[in-house]
Amino acid sequence: MCAYVLVAEDDVKQAELVRRYLEREGHSVLVVHDGRSAIDEARRREPDLVVLDVMMPKADGLDVCRVIRAESDVPVLMLTARATEDDLLVGLDLGADDYVTKPYSPRELMARVRTLLRRVRRSRDPEETLKVGDLLVDSARHRVSVAGSPVDCTPAEFRILETLAAQPERVFTRKQLLEEVHGFDRFITRRTVDVHMLNLRKKIEPDPRRPTRILTVYGVGYKLTDGSG
Repeated sequence: MCAYVLVAEDDVKQAELVRRYLEREGHSVLVVHDGRSAIDEARRREPDLVVLDVMMPKADGLDVCRVIRAESDVPVLMLTARATEDDLLVGLDLGADDYVTKPYSPRELMARVRTLLRRVRRSRDPEETLKVGDLLVDSARHRVSVAGSPVDCTPAEFRILETLAAQPERVFTRKQLLEEVHGFDRFITRRTVDVHMLNLRKKIEPDPRRPTRILTVYGVGYKLTDGSG
């Protein structure tokens, strides 16, 4: 899901790093370096997501969050160096949807971004059903069927299938699928994705040994097709 993201971060180098990672995932990004500009741009451009540093000049991130939440339901992801529970709860109480504590890894940040954007997509279109050939993935009801027959999937399998079905024919790397399923859990390996794919093929392929839906793109990753090829 490509989105318009407003990044408010007074550290120029940190803001540039965040911008590059967001653009690498296909998002449009606007960067500002103070709280007043963040409020103005949030009002003017109506972003899909705000990535908001707490410590900024002119207006800090908590004040910005308070203003944005009073005027909009745009998801807010806060970046904070304040690691105590009370500090984090203040931001959440003001309406922030999630937070990342500095120092953070870009992988962790992108995982949080994807989670929030998926939540937005589902809330805006709760009846969304993804259809690829005779495979149906019902996001709202967390159901999968093939040619009308229900398929039981684990939560991880469902999230992989939902990700693939949202962009048929797109090749996803193991790393991308791993982050969709497990976020920023560094203890999960990429081999986990192969295990999930093996299990999914047993459930949705006519012949799991000769898959026609979930295809391996050697040296890259996996893609979902309509099964006609």
